[in-house]
Amino acid sequence: MDVYDNTVRSGVMRKVKSVNTGAELAVRRLIHRAGYRFRMHASDLPGRPDLVFRSRRKVVLVHGCFWHQHHDCDRAVKPASNTTYWDAKLARNASRDTTVLDALADLGWCTMVVWECEIKDHEVLLQKLIEFLR
Repeated sequence: MDVYDNTVRSGVMRKVKSVNTGAELAVRRLIHRAGYRFRMHASDLPGRPDLVFRSRRKVVLVHGCFWHQHHDCDRAVKPASNTTYWDAKLARNASRDTTVLDALADLGWCTMVVWECEIKDHEVLLQKLIEFLR
């Protein structure tokens, strides 16, 4: 039994949410207060984007810096233990992200990725979102 098996059995990994994360909720509140309306987690689109603006054919993906390995970000530090597992896991996440972005582009959707670390500056993020949604 390795460290991963113990972690999964203890329930730590089960507590990691894939939807309605704190970062996603913050972005949703910000966009909604700005007057934009959207759909969430559209199952008919690749990767089930977090926010979908169908009339504009635009989607916003909210990525956690650790899970999606945001380059040059302090939050994206890989764990020092069980490196074989984490290297493979995070590489699969990055590969899936690329596949999803390519698939959305092939379908004619414009995409914006909001990183968890960008959320702390609401004014700057709101301006980026408004520019993207125009």
